[in-house]
Amino acid sequence: MKPEQEARQRIDELLKAAGWHVQDLKDLNLGDTLGVAVREYPLRSGPTDYLLFVDRNAIGVVEAKPVGTTLSGVAEQTFAYLSSIPDNVPHYQLPLPFAYETTGIETYFRDLRDPGSRSRRVFAFHKPETIQEWLSQKETLRARLQRKMPPLIEEHLRSCQIDAVKNLEISLSENRPRALIQMATGSGKTYAAVTTCYRLIKFAGAKRILFLVDRSNLGRQTLKEFQQYLTPDDGRKFTELYNVQNMTSNALDPVSKVCITTIQRLYSMLKGESEFDEELEERSLFDMSPSQVMKSKEVDYNATIPIETFDFIITDECHCSIYHLWRQVLEYFDAFIIGLTATPSKQTLGFFNNNLVMELSLPFNKNFDFLPHMLQQQHHDYHQLKLMLRLVHFYYTLRRLNPPMMRLDPWVTRPSNSLTSFPILSSCIVIIIAVISCA
Repeated sequence: MKPEQEARQRIDELLKAAGWHVQDLKDLNLGDTLGVAVREYPLRSGPTDYLLFVDRNAIGVVEAKPVGTTLSGVAEQTFAYLSSIPDNVPHYQLPLPFAYETTGIETYFRDLRDPGSRSRRVFAFHKPETIQEWLSQKETLRARLQRKMPPLIEEHLRSCQIDAVKNLEISLSENRPRALIQMATGSGKTYAAVTTCYRLIKFAGAKRILFLVDRSNLGRQTLKEFQQYLTPDDGRKFTELYNVQNMTSNALDPVSKVCITTIQRLYSMLKGESEFDEELEERSLFDMSPSQVMKSKEVDYNATIPIETFDFIITDECHCSIYHLWRQVLEYFDAFIIGLTATPSKQTLGFFNNNLVMELSLPFNKNFDFLPHMLQQQHHDYHQLKLMLRLVHFYYTLRRLNPPMMRLDPWVTRPSNSLTSFPILSSCIVIIIAVISCA
Protein backbone atom coordinates (compact mmCIF):
# COMPACT_ATOMS: atom_id res chain seq x y z
CA MET A 1 0.00 0.00 0.00
CA LYS A 2 1.34 3.46 -0.92
CA PRO A 3 2.04 6.03 1.83
CA GLU A 4 -0.84 8.20 0.58
CA GLN A 5 -3.26 5.25 0.80
CA GLU A 6 -2.05 4.35 4.31
CA ALA A 7 -2.58 7.95 5.40
CA ARG A 8 -6.11 8.00 3.92
CA GLN A 9 -6.97 4.79 5.72
CA ARG A 10 -5.86 6.20 9.09
CA ILE A 11 -7.66 9.48 8.41
CA ASP A 12 -10.89 7.64 7.57
CA GLU A 13 -10.65 5.83 10.91
CA LEU A 14 -10.02 9.05 12.83
CA LEU A 15 -12.98 10.79 11.17
CA LYS A 16 -15.30 7.87 11.88
CA ALA A 17 -14.13 7.67 15.52
CA ALA A 18 -15.05 11.35 15.98
CA GLY A 19 -18.55 10.78 14.58
CA TRP A 20 -18.12 11.76 10.91
CA HIS A 21 -19.71 9.62 8.19
CA VAL A 22 -17.12 9.23 5.43
CA GLN A 23 -18.59 8.99 1.91
CA ASP A 24 -17.42 8.84 -1.69
CA LEU A 25 -18.83 11.50 -4.00
CA LYS A 26 -20.88 8.93 -5.94
CA ASP A 27 -22.60 7.89 -2.69
CA LEU A 28 -23.22 11.46 -1.50
CA ASN A 29 -26.03 11.73 1.06
CA LEU A 30 -25.75 14.86 3.20
CA GLY A 31 -28.85 13.95 5.15
CA ASP A 32 -27.36 10.67 6.31
CA THR A 33 -26.07 12.11 9.60
CA LEU A 34 -25.10 15.43 11.18
CA GLY A 35 -21.46 15.31 10.08
CA VAL A 36 -20.42 14.06 6.63
CA ALA A 37 -16.90 13.93 5.17
CA VAL A 38 -16.88 13.53 1.38
CA ARG A 39 -13.72 12.21 -0.28
CA GLU A 40 -12.22 13.92 -3.35
CA TYR A 41 -14.85 16.63 -3.63
CA PRO A 42 -14.34 18.81 -6.76
CA LEU A 43 -13.75 22.51 -6.05
CA ARG A 44 -12.77 25.44 -8.26
CA SER A 45 -9.11 24.99 -7.38
CA GLY A 46 -9.25 21.22 -7.78
CA PRO A 47 -10.50 18.26 -5.75
CA THR A 48 -10.00 18.48 -1.98
CA ASP A 49 -9.15 15.32 -0.08
CA TYR A 50 -12.19 15.69 2.20
CA LEU A 51 -14.94 18.30 2.25
CA LEU A 52 -16.68 18.47 5.62
CA PHE A 53 -20.42 19.10 5.96
CA VAL A 54 -22.38 19.79 9.15
CA ASP A 55 -26.15 19.84 8.88
CA ARG A 56 -25.87 19.77 5.04
CA ASN A 57 -23.62 22.87 4.88
CA ALA A 58 -19.93 22.83 3.97
CA ILE A 59 -17.86 24.03 6.92
CA GLY A 60 -14.25 23.00 6.21
CA VAL A 61 -11.74 20.79 4.46
CA VAL A 62 -9.21 18.12 5.39
CA GLU A 63 -5.92 18.09 3.51
CA ALA A 64 -4.34 14.62 3.68
CA LYS A 65 -0.59 14.11 3.42
CA PRO A 66 1.68 11.07 3.72
CA VAL A 67 3.58 10.48 6.96
CA GLY A 68 6.67 12.62 7.21
CA THR A 69 5.20 15.66 5.48
CA THR A 70 5.86 18.99 7.23
CA LEU A 71 2.29 20.10 7.81
CA SER A 72 3.19 23.68 8.69
CA GLY A 73 3.87 24.30 5.01
CA VAL A 74 0.49 23.01 3.82
CA ALA A 75 -1.69 25.81 5.24
CA GLU A 76 -1.57 27.93 2.06
CA GLN A 77 -2.81 25.04 -0.09
CA THR A 78 -5.60 24.33 2.39
CA PHE A 79 -6.69 27.97 2.41
CA ALA A 80 -7.03 27.86 -1.40
CA TYR A 81 -9.58 25.07 -1.03
CA LEU A 82 -11.48 26.97 1.68
CA SER A 83 -11.93 29.88 -0.71
CA SER A 84 -12.95 27.96 -3.85
CA ILE A 85 -16.34 26.46 -3.00
CA PRO A 86 -18.70 26.27 -6.02
CA ASP A 87 -21.82 28.44 -5.86
CA ASN A 88 -24.12 25.44 -5.92
CA VAL A 89 -22.62 23.91 -2.77
CA PRO A 90 -24.43 25.02 0.44
CA HIS A 91 -21.90 26.44 2.85
CA TYR A 92 -21.69 28.23 6.17
CA GLN A 93 -19.51 31.11 5.02
CA LEU A 94 -16.69 31.93 2.59
CA PRO A 95 -13.96 31.16 3.06
CA LEU A 96 -14.99 28.07 4.99
CA PRO A 97 -14.02 28.49 8.67
CA PHE A 98 -12.33 25.18 9.52
CA ALA A 99 -9.15 23.67 8.12
CA TYR A 100 -7.39 20.42 9.01
CA GLU A 101 -4.06 19.16 7.73
CA THR A 102 -3.19 15.61 8.71
CA THR A 103 -1.07 12.55 8.03
CA GLY A 104 -3.29 10.36 10.18
CA ILE A 105 -0.61 10.50 12.86
CA GLU A 106 -0.08 14.24 13.16
CA THR A 107 -2.94 16.71 12.76
CA TYR A 108 -3.14 20.50 12.65
CA PHE A 109 -6.32 22.55 12.99
CA ARG A 110 -7.18 26.15 12.21
CA ASP A 111 -10.32 28.18 12.88
CA LEU A 112 -10.33 31.15 10.52
CA ARG A 113 -12.81 32.98 12.77
CA ASP A 114 -10.13 33.37 15.46
CA PRO A 115 -8.42 36.76 15.59
CA GLY A 116 -5.03 36.37 13.91
CA SER A 117 -5.91 32.71 13.31
CA ARG A 118 -3.09 30.20 13.11
CA SER A 119 -2.86 26.42 13.02
CA ARG A 120 -2.43 24.45 16.22
CA ARG A 121 -1.64 20.81 16.76
CA VAL A 122 -4.55 18.61 17.85
CA PHE A 123 -4.76 14.95 18.81
CA ALA A 124 -7.69 14.11 16.50
CA PHE A 125 -10.74 15.62 14.78
CA HIS A 126 -13.45 17.53 16.60
CA LYS A 127 -16.92 16.03 16.72
CA PRO A 128 -19.62 17.38 14.33
CA GLU A 129 -21.76 18.33 17.35
CA THR A 130 -18.92 20.51 18.63
CA ILE A 131 -18.51 22.20 15.26
CA GLN A 132 -22.24 22.89 15.18
CA GLU A 133 -22.09 24.39 18.68
CA TRP A 134 -19.14 26.60 17.72
CA LEU A 135 -20.97 27.86 14.63
CA SER A 136 -23.93 28.88 16.77
CA GLN A 137 -21.73 31.18 18.87
CA LYS A 138 -21.18 34.81 17.89
CA GLU A 139 -17.49 34.69 18.85
CA THR A 140 -14.88 31.99 19.26
CA LEU A 141 -13.25 31.30 22.62
CA ARG A 142 -10.02 32.97 21.47
CA ALA A 143 -11.95 36.02 20.29
CA ARG A 144 -13.58 36.27 23.72
CA LEU A 145 -10.19 35.95 25.40
CA GLN A 146 -8.70 38.65 23.21
CA ARG A 147 -11.57 40.97 23.96
CA LYS A 148 -10.71 42.99 27.03
CA MET A 149 -11.85 41.18 30.15
CA PRO A 150 -13.69 43.20 32.79
CA PRO A 151 -11.38 44.81 35.37
CA LEU A 152 -10.24 42.45 38.09
CA ILE A 153 -11.83 43.17 41.46
CA GLU A 154 -8.72 43.22 43.65
CA GLU A 155 -10.43 43.12 47.04
CA HIS A 156 -9.30 40.12 49.14
CA LEU A 157 -6.46 39.40 46.68
CA ARG A 158 -2.79 39.67 47.56
CA SER A 159 -0.55 41.62 45.22
CA CYS A 160 1.07 38.42 43.93
CA GLN A 161 -2.36 36.92 43.16
CA ILE A 162 -3.41 40.07 41.32
CA ASP A 163 -0.28 39.94 39.17
CA ALA A 164 -0.74 36.23 38.47
CA VAL A 165 -4.36 36.59 37.30
CA LYS A 166 -3.69 39.68 35.19
CA ASN A 167 -0.54 38.33 33.56
CA LEU A 168 -2.23 35.04 32.76
CA GLU A 169 -5.12 36.82 31.07
CA ILE A 170 -2.67 38.78 28.96
CA SER A 171 -1.00 35.54 27.90
CA LEU A 172 -4.36 33.97 27.00
CA SER A 173 -5.39 37.06 25.02
CA GLU A 174 -2.22 36.61 22.97
CA ASN A 175 -3.32 33.04 22.17
CA ARG A 176 -0.31 31.49 23.88
CA PRO A 177 -1.33 27.86 24.44
CA ARG A 178 0.66 27.28 27.62
CA ALA A 179 1.49 29.44 30.62
CA LEU A 180 3.31 28.79 33.90
CA ILE A 181 2.72 30.54 37.22
CA GLN A 182 5.47 30.24 39.83
CA MET A 183 4.35 31.23 43.32
CA ALA A 184 5.84 30.21 46.66
CA THR A 185 4.01 27.70 48.81
CA GLY A 186 1.50 29.50 51.01
CA SER A 187 1.20 32.50 48.70
CA GLY A 188 -2.30 31.54 47.53
CA LYS A 189 -1.80 29.80 44.17
CA THR A 190 -5.03 27.85 44.43
CA TYR A 191 -7.08 30.90 45.37
CA ALA A 192 -5.65 32.75 42.38
CA ALA A 193 -6.48 29.75 40.18
CA VAL A 194 -10.08 29.68 41.43
CA THR A 195 -10.34 33.40 40.67
CA THR A 196 -9.10 32.69 37.15
CA CYS A 197 -11.59 29.83 36.73
CA TYR A 198 -14.46 32.10 37.74
CA ARG A 199 -13.45 34.80 35.26
CA LEU A 200 -12.85 32.34 32.41
CA ILE A 201 -16.26 30.73 32.88
CA LYS A 202 -18.25 33.92 33.41
CA PHE A 203 -16.53 36.32 31.01
CA ALA A 204 -14.81 34.09 28.43
CA GLY A 205 -17.55 31.48 28.22
CA ALA A 206 -15.30 28.52 29.06
CA LYS A 207 -17.24 25.30 28.61
CA ARG A 208 -15.34 23.22 31.16
CA ILE A 209 -12.05 23.43 33.09
CA LEU A 210 -9.92 20.49 34.19
CA PHE A 211 -8.06 20.98 37.48
CA LEU A 212 -5.29 18.39 37.96
CA VAL A 213 -3.82 17.72 41.40
CA ASP A 214 -0.95 15.52 42.57
CA ARG A 215 -3.03 13.22 44.76
CA SER A 216 -6.59 12.77 45.97
CA ASN A 217 -6.35 14.56 49.33
CA LEU A 218 -5.20 17.68 47.47
CA GLY A 219 -8.26 17.27 45.29
CA ARG A 220 -10.46 17.43 48.37
CA GLN A 221 -8.63 20.55 49.55
CA THR A 222 -9.08 22.15 46.13
CA LEU A 223 -12.80 21.38 46.20
CA LYS A 224 -13.04 23.21 49.54
CA GLU A 225 -11.35 26.22 47.97
CA PHE A 226 -14.05 26.33 45.30
CA GLN A 227 -16.81 25.78 47.88
CA GLN A 228 -15.55 28.61 50.09
CA TYR A 229 -14.79 31.05 47.29
CA LEU A 230 -17.08 34.09 47.37
CA THR A 231 -17.44 35.62 43.92
CA PRO A 232 -16.40 39.29 44.19
CA ASP A 233 -19.07 40.72 41.87
CA ASP A 234 -21.99 38.44 42.72
CA GLY A 235 -21.47 37.69 46.39
CA ARG A 236 -22.53 34.07 46.07
CA LYS A 237 -20.18 31.13 46.45
CA PHE A 238 -18.60 29.61 43.35
CA THR A 239 -20.39 26.29 43.83
CA GLU A 240 -23.75 28.06 44.09
CA LEU A 241 -23.24 29.33 40.54
CA TYR A 242 -21.33 26.51 38.85
CA ASN A 243 -21.04 22.77 39.37
CA VAL A 244 -17.64 21.54 40.56
CA GLN A 245 -16.90 17.81 40.44
CA ASN A 246 -14.14 16.23 42.52
CA MET A 247 -13.90 12.96 40.66
CA THR A 248 -14.14 9.81 42.76
CA SER A 249 -15.32 7.66 39.84
CA ASN A 250 -14.52 7.47 36.14
CA ALA A 251 -17.82 9.10 35.16
CA LEU A 252 -17.60 12.70 34.02
CA ASP A 253 -20.52 14.87 35.12
CA PRO A 254 -21.81 16.47 31.89
CA VAL A 255 -23.03 19.61 33.68
CA SER A 256 -19.84 20.25 35.66
CA LYS A 257 -17.92 23.42 34.88
CA VAL A 258 -14.82 22.39 36.81
CA CYS A 259 -13.53 18.82 37.14
CA ILE A 260 -10.90 18.07 39.79
CA THR A 261 -8.90 14.86 39.46
CA THR A 262 -5.45 13.30 39.32
CA ILE A 263 -3.59 12.57 36.11
CA GLN A 264 -3.66 8.87 37.05
CA ARG A 265 -7.46 8.75 37.05
CA LEU A 266 -7.67 10.83 33.88
CA TYR A 267 -5.40 8.33 32.12
CA SER A 268 -7.60 5.49 33.32
CA MET A 269 -10.66 7.25 31.90
CA LEU A 270 -9.03 7.82 28.52
CA LYS A 271 -8.11 4.12 28.42
CA GLY A 272 -11.81 3.34 28.71
CA GLU A 273 -11.63 1.77 32.18
CA SER A 274 -14.91 1.93 34.10
CA GLU A 275 -13.27 1.92 37.54
CA PHE A 276 -10.03 3.10 39.11
CA ASP A 277 -8.54 2.12 42.46
CA GLU A 278 -8.74 5.19 44.71
CA GLU A 279 -5.69 4.05 46.68
CA LEU A 280 -3.56 4.66 43.59
CA GLU A 281 -4.45 8.36 43.87
CA GLU A 282 -3.16 8.59 47.44
CA ARG A 283 0.43 8.15 46.34
CA SER A 284 2.19 11.29 45.20
CA LEU A 285 4.05 11.38 41.91
CA PHE A 286 6.94 12.79 43.94
CA ASP A 287 7.35 9.36 45.55
CA MET A 288 7.85 7.59 42.23
CA SER A 289 11.33 6.32 41.41
CA PRO A 290 13.12 7.62 38.29
CA SER A 291 12.65 4.26 36.55
CA GLN A 292 8.88 4.63 36.91
CA VAL A 293 8.73 7.92 35.04
CA MET A 294 10.90 7.13 32.03
CA LYS A 295 8.40 5.59 29.61
CA SER A 296 5.59 7.89 28.53
CA LYS A 297 1.95 6.87 28.84
CA GLU A 298 0.27 6.55 25.46
CA VAL A 299 -3.43 7.07 24.78
CA ASP A 300 -5.81 6.49 21.88
CA TYR A 301 -8.80 8.57 20.87
CA ASN A 302 -11.80 8.01 23.14
CA ALA A 303 -15.10 9.16 21.61
CA THR A 304 -16.75 9.39 25.05
CA ILE A 305 -14.11 11.96 26.11
CA PRO A 306 -13.42 13.91 22.90
CA ILE A 307 -10.47 16.25 22.57
CA GLU A 308 -12.71 19.30 23.05
CA THR A 309 -14.01 18.17 26.47
CA PHE A 310 -11.99 20.87 28.28
CA ASP A 311 -11.16 24.40 27.21
CA PHE A 312 -8.54 24.87 29.94
CA ILE A 313 -6.33 22.54 31.97
CA ILE A 314 -4.77 23.70 35.25
CA THR A 315 -2.02 21.54 36.74
CA ASP A 316 -1.42 22.36 40.40
CA GLU A 317 1.93 21.49 42.01
CA CYS A 318 2.27 18.40 39.86
CA HIS A 319 5.59 16.61 39.66
CA CYS A 320 7.64 17.38 36.55
CA SER A 321 7.00 13.78 35.39
CA ILE A 322 3.53 14.94 34.39
CA TYR A 323 5.18 16.75 31.49
CA HIS A 324 6.94 13.68 30.01
CA LEU A 325 5.52 10.50 31.57
CA TRP A 326 1.98 11.84 31.21
CA ARG A 327 2.63 14.30 28.40
CA GLN A 328 0.35 12.63 25.85
CA VAL A 329 -2.50 12.64 28.37
CA LEU A 330 -2.22 16.42 28.68
CA GLU A 331 -1.78 16.97 24.95
CA TYR A 332 -4.79 14.79 24.15
CA PHE A 333 -7.09 17.74 24.78
CA ASP A 334 -7.47 20.79 22.55
CA ALA A 335 -7.07 23.10 25.54
CA PHE A 336 -4.96 25.86 27.01
CA ILE A 337 -2.63 24.45 29.68
CA ILE A 338 -1.84 26.48 32.81
CA GLY A 339 0.76 25.27 35.30
CA LEU A 340 1.02 26.22 38.99
CA THR A 341 4.24 25.49 40.84
CA ALA A 342 6.60 26.75 43.52
CA THR A 343 9.75 25.17 42.09
CA PRO A 344 9.76 24.76 38.29
CA SER A 345 12.41 22.54 36.74
CA LYS A 346 14.01 23.12 33.35
CA GLN A 347 11.78 20.39 31.91
CA THR A 348 8.70 22.12 33.27
CA LEU A 349 9.74 25.48 31.83
CA GLY A 350 10.41 23.80 28.50
CA PHE A 351 6.97 22.19 28.43
CA PHE A 352 5.39 25.61 28.94
CA ASN A 353 7.49 27.14 26.15
CA ASN A 354 9.31 29.25 28.77
CA ASN A 355 6.13 31.33 29.12
CA LEU A 356 6.54 32.17 32.80
CA VAL A 357 3.79 34.72 33.40
CA MET A 358 4.40 35.04 37.14
CA GLU A 359 7.57 34.44 39.13
CA LEU A 360 7.51 34.55 42.90
CA SER A 361 10.05 32.17 44.34
CA LEU A 362 10.96 33.78 47.67
CA PRO A 363 8.55 34.76 50.44
CA PHE A 364 9.66 38.38 50.72
CA ASN A 365 7.68 41.58 50.35
CA LYS A 366 7.39 44.71 52.47
CA ASN A 367 3.89 43.66 53.58
CA PHE A 368 4.89 39.98 53.95
CA ASP A 369 2.10 39.05 51.50
CA PHE A 370 3.95 35.97 50.36
CA LEU A 371 4.45 34.27 53.73
CA PRO A 372 2.33 31.25 54.61
CA HIS A 373 -0.80 32.15 56.50
CA MET A 374 0.54 30.98 59.86
CA LEU A 375 3.49 33.38 59.61
CA GLN A 376 1.27 36.32 58.70
CA GLN A 377 -0.42 35.98 62.08
CA GLN A 378 2.79 36.51 64.07
CA HIS A 379 3.77 39.83 65.70
CA HIS A 380 6.41 41.78 63.85
CA ASP A 381 9.25 41.88 66.35
CA TYR A 382 12.29 42.68 64.20
CA HIS A 383 14.68 39.98 65.38
CA GLN A 384 12.07 37.23 65.49
CA LEU A 385 10.76 38.10 62.06
CA LYS A 386 14.28 38.21 60.66
CA LEU A 387 14.95 34.70 61.98
CA MET A 388 11.66 33.44 60.55
CA LEU A 389 12.49 34.85 57.13
CA ARG A 390 15.91 33.24 57.19
CA LEU A 391 14.38 29.88 58.03
CA VAL A 392 11.83 30.19 55.27
CA HIS A 393 14.56 31.28 52.85
CA PHE A 394 16.63 28.23 53.83
CA TYR A 395 13.63 25.95 53.23
CA TYR A 396 12.92 27.37 49.79
CA THR A 397 16.59 27.18 48.85
CA LEU A 398 16.60 23.46 49.64
CA ARG A 399 13.46 22.94 47.56
CA ARG A 400 14.97 24.84 44.66
CA LEU A 401 18.19 22.80 44.78
CA ASN A 402 16.40 19.45 44.91
CA PRO A 403 12.59 19.68 44.96
CA PRO A 404 11.91 15.90 45.26
CA MET A 405 14.05 15.83 48.42
CA MET A 406 12.18 18.58 50.22
CA ARG A 407 8.40 18.51 49.99
CA LEU A 408 6.58 20.21 52.87
CA ASP A 409 2.83 20.54 52.41
CA PRO A 410 3.11 23.13 53.88
CA TRP A 411 5.78 22.67 56.58
CA VAL A 412 5.09 18.96 57.07
CA THR A 413 7.03 16.31 55.20
CA ARG A 414 4.89 13.53 53.77
CA PRO A 415 5.75 10.01 54.92
CA SER A 416 8.53 8.56 52.83
CA ASN A 417 10.79 5.54 52.93
CA SER A 418 13.61 7.62 51.49
CA LEU A 419 16.37 8.83 53.80
CA THR A 420 16.59 11.98 51.69
CA SER A 421 13.20 13.37 52.69
CA PHE A 422 14.69 15.50 55.52
CA PRO A 423 12.15 14.51 58.24
CA ILE A 424 14.45 15.74 61.03
CA LEU A 425 15.19 19.05 59.33
CA SER A 426 11.54 19.77 58.58
CA SER A 427 10.56 18.90 62.15
CA CYS A 428 13.22 21.27 63.49
CA ILE A 429 11.87 24.07 61.31
CA VAL A 430 8.34 23.49 62.60
CA ILE A 431 9.54 23.40 66.21
CA ILE A 432 11.60 26.60 65.87
CA ILE A 433 8.71 28.48 64.25
CA ALA A 434 6.37 27.25 66.97
CA VAL A 435 8.75 28.50 69.68
CA ILE A 436 9.08 31.87 67.96
CA SER A 437 5.32 32.23 67.60
CA CYS A 438 4.83 31.59 71.31
CA ALA A 439 7.55 33.99 72.38
